[in-house]
Amino acid sequence: MATSTKPDFQVVRRNKVYEEVARQIERLILKKLKPGDKLPAERELAEILKVSRGSIRDAIRSLELFGLVEARQGTGTIVRDVHGDAAANPFANALKRRKEAVSELLDFRKMIEPPLASRAATHATTEEIAELEAILERQEEKQGQGEPVVDEDAEFHYNVALASGNTVVLKVIDILMDLLRETRTKSLQVGGRSQKSLQGHRRILAAIQRRDSEAAKAAMLRHIEDVEEVVLENF
Repeated sequence: MATSTKPDFQVVRRNKVYEEVARQIERLILKKLKPGDKLPAERELAEILKVSRGSIRDAIRSLELFGLVEARQGTGTIVRDVHGDAAANPFANALKRRKEAVSELLDFRKMIEPPLASRAATHATTEEIAELEAILERQEEKQGQGEPVVDEDAEFHYNVALASGNTVVLKVIDILMDLLRETRTKSLQVGGRSQKSLQGHRRILAAIQRRDSEAAKAAMLRHIEDVEEVVLENF
């Protein structure tokens, strides 16, 4: 009798180098630089941090999104000039701008993810539905052990997008999940939030399993609105 040669693979989680790069640049900005100062050149930062210039560019883009820096043609990347009453703290409004950016990102999720869930209900293969089930099993198990479930949360949404059958949108979802990783980590630490997230995921999956596209769309929208409420209240 022939034995299966299929290897026992596990999901390989990517190390987001640019996230750590962004954190280090942000610390530099908050501690040593002032509005109008120019960041070191990409090449210099890459040499100092021992990372690729691509990781530097991705990190700067994320900081630009949150309003901390501004790319100027022919000049370089400049620390944003923050206008506020607290002159002693030039970054007094940084958190406000960040909250506004997060709000817009969550709004974008409401535009894109419910239709993807709807498509997943009609396009998902048996294997893709099984993978979604497995992710939620891991999420429930880790949650019961008091472990963080940030990876499983992001993985579920990515796999819903994957099951929609549109490969172009996957990169958008991937970037979106990365940008919201910090807020996801915070929101899942709020009392009861992790359990509520799992319930939301189960409603989405149940609709996909029933091949009910409208229910999947509504469940995803409800889930994101629940997330939005928690994130913006506790930011």
